[in-house]
Amino acid sequence: MSATAGASATSITPVLVRLKLSLLRNGLRQSSGRRAAYVASAVLVLLFAALQLLGLIALRGNTHAVAVAVLLVAVLALGWAVLPLFFPSGDETLDPTRLVMLPLRPRPLVRALLAASLVGIGPLFTLCLFAGSAISVAFGTAAYVTAVVAVPLGLLVCVALARAVAAANIRLLTSRRGRDLAVLSGLVIAVGAQAVNFGAQRLGSSGGLSELDPVGDVLSWVPPGSAIGAVHAASEGSYGIAVARLALSGAALAGLLALWSHHLTRLMTAPDGSTLQAAEPVARERGSGGLGRLLPDGRTGTVMRRSLRYVWRDPKTKAAWVTSLAIGLIVPVLNAVQGTGSIYFACFAAGMLGIQMYNQFGQDTSAFWMVAMTISSTRDAYVELRGRALALLLITLPYATLVTVLTTALLGDWPKLPEALGLSFALLGAMLATGAWSSARFPYSIPQEGYKNVAPGQAGLAWIAIFGGMVAAALLCAPVIALTVWLNVSADGEGWTWLLLPLGTAYGALLTVAGLRLAAPRTARRLPEILTAVSKG
Repeated sequence: MSATAGASATSITPVLVRLKLSLLRNGLRQSSGRRAAYVASAVLVLLFAALQLLGLIALRGNTHAVAVAVLLVAVLALGWAVLPLFFPSGDETLDPTRLVMLPLRPRPLVRALLAASLVGIGPLFTLCLFAGSAISVAFGTAAYVTAVVAVPLGLLVCVALARAVAAANIRLLTSRRGRDLAVLSGLVIAVGAQAVNFGAQRLGSSGGLSELDPVGDVLSWVPPGSAIGAVHAASEGSYGIAVARLALSGAALAGLLALWSHHLTRLMTAPDGSTLQAAEPVARERGSGGLGRLLPDGRTGTVMRRSLRYVWRDPKTKAAWVTSLAIGLIVPVLNAVQGTGSIYFACFAAGMLGIQMYNQFGQDTSAFWMVAMTISSTRDAYVELRGRALALLLITLPYATLVTVLTTALLGDWPKLPEALGLSFALLGAMLATGAWSSARFPYSIPQEGYKNVAPGQAGLAWIAIFGGMVAAALLCAPVIALTVWLNVSADGEGWTWLLLPLGTAYGALLTVAGLRLAAPRTARRLPEILTAVSKG
């Protein structure tokens, strides 16, 4: 028995590596589109990795090469730690619960999964970045010998970090609530892009790369940056520091592997919620209290409550709202902080949230048939669309006002606050109007599985609905925009710009009502076509 167990323990590593390759190969065989997308992404990633490698090599000899290399490695490690939380289904082998019923021990399984994790584009990209970082700071034989150990050690730390994080959170991530964490990916990407842009501008306007030196000094003692720091220490002849930094990376790897093994043991031995009886009774309906008491009675209040519940519970709807809220705040505020913004950037908030009015029925997917059964007249369709628009306004109006006031405060341009608010409200009304009409004229399905937002074959409809509607909304806002320009360029118009707030608000409300009334009869007539279109995904 012991010999059999030992043999199985030693043979599990090549088995899981072959399994990883088989999963990759079979996934590419599913469709030519998926195969083309994988090849294209692989080419782009490898091209970017090659450019990064050449750039780091070109940095060799620069005074600030160490700070840049260590910071890049730290950011890369952060990416390895965060991505499994946002994209748990991106790699089937990230889910260790698929293996819990097999007679495998955690330690051999950890070694096997670690080896299998090194297969893929991500590890190859990481290897190129670590190799380039080591070359950029290595001088002398001792440094290159250290780099031979440091580069694979840093790669293993990154992979083990991702696996430990995934194993620690896998039951949360594979639940419905856990999958909702993916909606934060849009927020993280938006914030990260603006943070990188802000940092680059600060570097360009200040002392350049010298600003990174204090950060690099700290990160050179933090794994996996300590692996690159060890190469630099060996180049300077500080062999004791080099050994200490390598030891830090090795200790981090050992700790991560132990943490990973601990969570695997728990997954293999501890029961989850599916094997236990419910500890609490079914929760009471929440619509009867809280916000539900503030909504109007009748169909309008019911539609508003349903729409708000979709925003909170449906992952795809929540993802769209979180991304729109983040970008609507980030663009005007960060530009104002950088001193390059304009108060009119605050209209981004109304524009981004106004997009949520488009494809209202597609957000219901196949469940729209239950709504369609309650629509028997133009009046029913109008009340349905009105309830959805009011639910959107419940969030958008205070949010757009808050973003506009905050942008104005950062810029210190208070006299322009009324016209900025008037423009925002007019734009919001135009987008509600065009969104209601395009929802009835160009409905399309939103797949519930995966990360696609349009069902196959309906991409053209989505483009027409969204971008055509946005162009129409801009044209509808032309009178308010023209009045704003005229009042600002006119010698006597500056004292009358406050009129843009009531005029823009009234104009936006008029457009909203007109759009809903135009969309209602079309919705009532085209219910079968809408139901067919939104049920394709």
